[in-house]
Amino acid sequence: MVKYRLDENAKLTEEEKRQIEEAKKLSIVYDEDCPELTEEMKEAFIAARKAKPYKGEQITLRVSDETLEKAKSMGEDYISILEKMLDKAVKEYRVSS
Repeated sequence: MVKYRLDENAKLTEEEKRQIEEAKKLSIVYDEDCPELTEEMKEAFIAARKAKPYKGEQITLRVSDETLEKAKSMGEDYISILEKMLDKAVKEYRVSS
């Protein structure tokens, strides 16, 4: 994944301003890879967010290759599976005295 951080204090050059103005004039091109959003698709996206809302804080966590491979074997949504497993482990964790 590529991430960009915008500098809020940065000033656009005249060329960048020109490019933005030209981009505003372009029409949106829909195709099979990027179809126009239908009402049914919009409702499906809203339902998906309600069923699985964003929550918590995003962190970076290192796991062993073995753990990652096992998690990936559990399904395409392996990150959510790991999240649930970690939440459950933390809830059940007891400090022994």
